Amino acid sequence: MELASKYNPADVEGKWYQYWMQHKLFSSKPDGREPYTIVIPPPNVTGVLHMGHMLNNTIQDILIRRARMEGKNACWVPGTDHASIATEAKVVNKLAAQGIKKTDLTRDEFLRHAWDWTEEHGGIILKQLRRLGASCDWDRTAFTMDETRSQSVLRVFNDLHDKGLIYRGVRMVNWDPQALTAVSDEEVIYKEEHGKLYYLRYRVEGEDSYAVVATTRPETIMGDVAMCINPNDPKNQHLRGKKVIVPLLNRVIPVIEDEYVDIEFGTGCLKVTPAHDVNDYMLGEKYNLPIIDIFNDNGTISPAGELYIGMDRFDVRKQIVADLTAAGLMEKEEPYTNKVGYSERTNVVIEPKLSMQWFLKMEHLAEIALKPVMDDELKFYPPKYKNTYRHWMENIKDWNISRQLWWGHRIPAWFLPEGGYVVAMTEQEALEKAKAKTGNPNLTLGDIRQDEDCLDTWFSSWLWPISLFNGILDPGNEEMKYYYPTSDLVTGPDIIFFWVARMIMAGYEYEGDMPFRNVYFTGIVRDKQGRKMSKSLGNSPDPLELIDRYGADGVRMGMMLSAPAGNDILFDDALCEQGRNFNNKIWNAFRLIKGWTIDEQAEIPEASKLATRWFESIQNKVAVEVTDLFGKYRLSEALMAVYKLFWDEFSSWYLEMIKPAYGQGIDRSTYATTICFFDNLLKLLHPFMPFITEELWQQMYEREEGESIMVQHLGMDTYVDEEVVAGFDMAKEVISNIRNIRLHKNIAQKEPLELQVVGQNPVSYFSAAITKMCNLSAITVVESKADGAASFMIGTTEYAVPLGNMIDVEAEIARMEAELKHKEGFLQGVLKKLSNEKFVNNAPAAVLDMERKKQADAESIISSLKESIAALRKG
Repeated sequence: MELASKYNPADVEGKWYQYWMQHKLFSSKPDGREPYTIVIPPPNVTGVLHMGHMLNNTIQDILIRRARMEGKNACWVPGTDHASIATEAKVVNKLAAQGIKKTDLTRDEFLRHAWDWTEEHGGIILKQLRRLGASCDWDRTAFTMDETRSQSVLRVFNDLHDKGLIYRGVRMVNWDPQALTAVSDEEVIYKEEHGKLYYLRYRVEGEDSYAVVATTRPETIMGDVAMCINPNDPKNQHLRGKKVIVPLLNRVIPVIEDEYVDIEFGTGCLKVTPAHDVNDYMLGEKYNLPIIDIFNDNGTISPAGELYIGMDRFDVRKQIVADLTAAGLMEKEEPYTNKVGYSERTNVVIEPKLSMQWFLKMEHLAEIALKPVMDDELKFYPPKYKNTYRHWMENIKDWNISRQLWWGHRIPAWFLPEGGYVVAMTEQEALEKAKAKTGNPNLTLGDIRQDEDCLDTWFSSWLWPISLFNGILDPGNEEMKYYYPTSDLVTGPDIIFFWVARMIMAGYEYEGDMPFRNVYFTGIVRDKQGRKMSKSLGNSPDPLELIDRYGADGVRMGMMLSAPAGNDILFDDALCEQGRNFNNKIWNAFRLIKGWTIDEQAEIPEASKLATRWFESIQNKVAVEVTDLFGKYRLSEALMAVYKLFWDEFSSWYLEMIKPAYGQGIDRSTYATTICFFDNLLKLLHPFMPFITEELWQQMYEREEGESIMVQHLGMDTYVDEEVVAGFDMAKEVISNIRNIRLHKNIAQKEPLELQVVGQNPVSYFSAAITKMCNLSAITVVESKADGAASFMIGTTEYAVPLGNMIDVEAEIARMEAELKHKEGFLQGVLKKLSNEKFVNNAPAAVLDMERKKQADAESIISSLKESIAALRKG
């Protein structure tokens, strides 16, 4: 294949992705190798690729590609989530645009529309992930409402109900008036809002006096059934045993006493509305108070409210304030800041509501899932999230698993004619159970009615690692034994409760084992100003446009350079540009190497021998470091280590040391070694940058059809000659200093220089490399440097470059005197610190050592500068 002069991702990425797919290089079947399994956090079928998906799936792909190259049987299982609330909202909106209301349809008719919508839109995000390079086993693609997953959900519901862990009852829930369903505590987002505190006047029955209540929600007074005071509150003792009258309604309600009331808040009087506040509900139960539910499901006032019937709750707030003011029943208003709960799904204000729901008892499940995490049997990266996990587990509430929706897994419970219900896998099984429970053999399907609600979406996804391998319906099957527990889960900490904790519960309940061995928590993707990326802010780039602009490898690198585990990502397009530039660097390095001609007669230059010895060690050292960083899930650092190895060590140093002179060929041995090094570099880079590495790997030699870098074993040596590595680090300093002398003295590269080493030469091993890289005529060891030489210090060794008549002496003396003045000022600052008794007595030993080293270095440089100035003047 001919190598293009410039790297164009568009020419490469689609071609190789199709090649990988065609040759089934992502597929996995159980065999004798060690398995490495990842299950994708299933994105919603409503979704399209956003920056969070980009980060999460890039990390998963890096891990899975690395595992393949380690010789493991890598299996990355993709899929999507049916997303009950979000999908139903999309379908309702689509129908509304056609003039169709959900209420105009039967359940089956609505579900046909929902399935049509899912089939049209549901696979979009998975197709987009292919642009990113995601190497999922697409033949295993699952959906949380496909047959296997659906049957698994029903089986688990039946099992947990039979165990007495699922029950039905009226409880206070978080109600979403737009989605018309309950949502969980974890789906409520609290936002700080600047509102008002309204002081309402309740006339005391039989008296010409008032009790004043402070509330943020005056619209709920229609549901008031009592007033509560703290018995220890001296300012409200006159209300004990009395009754008060609800403003505007003239309803007489009792004054009750409970220490729950905060004496310091407002006036110390609390209006009790059990249907619309969870704490009021508990007071209502304690004192056997009646319940008046004044809200319809959509947040409008119901007939039970008596006033403002049919009006929206927030319109009522404005109107009731005006009416109370007009009636002389508004004492005052004052600004007040409090936190208001919003539905994460629809972004409307949550309404506390009493509702008949299905619940799952969590105490047993939390107990079995807490210890493995706290004992590090199942590891969190970063481990700081263990405390978050423990706090939630130790304060867990029963899980409200029912939702008032049609799209989802319908609750497998059937109500009986005379009351009660049965739980079953199928309608026919429910009928047989109903006959047995009622003792009536003549019951028909028409006599029983299935619950209208569906299950919370998370009730299917908590089974994901098990149901993907059919472990619920076919426990102990071959794939479960092989792939389970899975290896790594990559997810955001925002769903640690929704999903991570619940999967751990399900794993131990149904498999007696963890669902995954490690959890890697990513951060939140933010813009460079630190704001969370969102469509509303307009600060979230389109991932596909980024790929079009910078290439998938460039975007992947840009994401990972800014993505330390568990910390938020400050994303900047400039990082993707850096990734694109790195692609170009790799491409051009390969073109340089492939452009060399091989001279079969050429002997190996000494500089090339040194370069290969050094680079073999430095490459092995970085490979070992990268393996260690992968083990610690410090992938950003691993990428940076390989980036520096390629850009700094390989391109800037190694290739320069072995590059043949203009018009000459390279010896075959050095060329073969260089190709081997490049091959190793491509392997290290492949998990991060799959496309360009595949392209160049295929260009290196003629490959067999079906061969790919992605299944090549990393297999690098671990031997590192530390003396050679340390020695060349010093040699690099020598080379850099000589180059700086050329630059500052304006000496052309073609002009040979001599290097003098005063005393012993610690880098004599690398003399040939230094000579080549700096165009030296000789390296000599001397007792004292030549007069007028430019010198520099590395450690305790002084190096000098005789300049002869190559420089402007007066200009050089002026430059050196300016540097001397700067260094003497710096030294004075250090000496002032070290003469400060308070600083010396209180500073840590390491800080003192650093200051003393600064002193010694400055004194050495000052001495050298003075000598050089004197020598120039003498000359």
